[in-house]
Amino acid sequence: MIIIKRNGKVTALRGWRAWLALAAAFVSIALGTALLILVLLGIAITIGSLLLVAIPLAFLIAVVTALSPSTRQR
Repeated sequence: MIIIKRNGKVTALRGWRAWLALAAAFVSIALGTALLILVLLGIAITIGSLLLVAIPLAFLIAVVTALSPSTRQR
């Protein structure tokens, strides 16, 4: 049984209506959780791929800069 108090009036959901309300609440919570997980997974994959590209690229730029003749001291 689900009790709802609204505007001073008490409503009790019983039977199939209570089951339907609980099923709707479960589905909405499950969808919200799945959406949050997918967003966080997308952020993690994006940051991971940027780091997989940025770190070797920074290392390569540092090596090329260190070996270029214009930056060597005489």
